[in-house]
This record gives sequence, structure tokens and C-alpha cells, in this order.
Amino acid sequence: MCIVAFAWQVLDDLPLCLISNRDEFYHRPTQHLHHWVDHNIVAGRDLQEGGTWMGVHPSGRWAVLTNYRDGQDKTTYKTSRGQLIQDYLTSTQTPIRFAQALEKNQCGYAGFNLVVGDQTQAVYMSNRGEAPQVLPHGVYVISNGLMHEPWKKTQHLRKRFTQEFLPMLQQATDESDLQHAVWDILEDERKVQIEQLPATGIPAELEQLLSSTFIQSPMYGTRSSHFLRLYTDHAEWVEKIQDEQQRGHITTMRIDWQ
Repeated sequence: MCIVAFAWQVLDDLPLCLISNRDEFYHRPTQHLHHWVDHNIVAGRDLQEGGTWMGVHPSGRWAVLTNYRDGQDKTTYKTSRGQLIQDYLTSTQTPIRFAQALEKNQCGYAGFNLVVGDQTQAVYMSNRGEAPQVLPHGVYVISNGLMHEPWKKTQHLRKRFTQEFLPMLQQATDESDLQHAVWDILEDERKVQIEQLPATGIPAELEQLLSSTFIQSPMYGTRSSHFLRLYTDHAEWVEKIQDEQQRGHITTMRIDWQ
């Protein structure tokens, strides 16, 4: 997962509204959005390591992960970051307690940004410089740097999410129009000028390739786009596949709270 924008406790009767893109190598095997048979989780699944980038539990728990980009880090880590989502969703710890416990072992993972939440609390942390923190109500955008870093990529998505999409959502716009607006925002291929790019330790040409909300390249790019809403009694999750062979396929799931 490479970019996510969400409104937390901003809208009446909608504790969470989240849109996101998952970017990954095209050859990496993936199972798209489904109800896992081995755990009571709704999520996609990375079939190489078994984890996921985003998920929901019928208890009302939710979590999302992005990679922290550090081109200088050549360490091999034994445990996949994608396991963190499963660990949180299947636990009974509050979001802040889970994040605080994870902080003690965070060096065992490649760089990540993690948001874990339930219906009343959302917590952000990064093992590359951000201690666990309970998020006040507001709009948040995270890509592959720390959440507070002013990347042009995240600033652009924030502007479109807050100025274009959230007003539509508040006006109870038709569902098909809402989804069309989400995909239009998430499929934005506008790139940042080289002089405005962050320095993450990779070549400037590659940095610029990765600077758009929607990424396309011969080997790596946006694999799926997501629109998640958490209500007081259920969640609604819409996934759009962006892989070439299935591009445009839509999966919609409703998760009732248990």
C-alpha cells in the first residue's frame, strides 16, 4: 500500500472514510478482497508472504499499512510488514496498546507507517521516526514518508480528497457517482516536478515515477484501488482491480459488526 487518505471522525454517522492505492510489483502473487477462511478477516492477501496491506475485522477493527521508502536500507528482515495487519485485527488489544507493544519490537521490520483503529480510536505510528499517537478527528494522508512530512504527492491527494470528494459524500451523492469520483482521484497520474521531490535514497527519475497517486511502469505499479467506509453497525468496502488482466473489476463487500 503506497498512499492512503482518510477522514477520521469527521462525518456524522461515518467514523471512517478511507481511499487508497496499493502499489506492488506486478509479478507478486495476490489474492484480492475476500473473507479469509483461516481468520475472521476481510482483506486482500499477499500470497508470497501471507500478510496484507489493509483489513477489517467484524468486531469493528480496521488497519492500513504503507511502506516507508529508504533506498539506503539493504537489511533483510525475517518478518513481513504485512503480518502486522493480521496481528492487530486478530488481537483484543486497544489500538494504542497494540501500537505501544509493537514499538518494543519495531526494529525487526522494514520501514512502515501503520494506522490501527476501531470505531472509537485510531492510532498512527512509524518504525522510522514516529511513536504511537492517538489521532484526533481530522483528515490524514500517508504515503511512503512520515505522516508529517510535506510531500507534494500527499498534499495533492489531500487537496482532492477534502475539496472534491468529502463535499460530495456529505451531500449523499448517488453511489455510482461517489465511486466514479474515488476512482478519478486515485487514478491521477500527475507527477511531481523533480525539484519538488523528497530525497529517499533512490534515483530522481525513479522518485518522479513514484510521485503520482496512480503508478504505472513496466514492472511495478498500482495493483488495486480501495474505498472503505465504516458506519456504526457495518462497513462497506469497494475494491477496483488495476492489474492489466482484470483491470476495472469491482468487488463490493459489506461487513456487519458482530
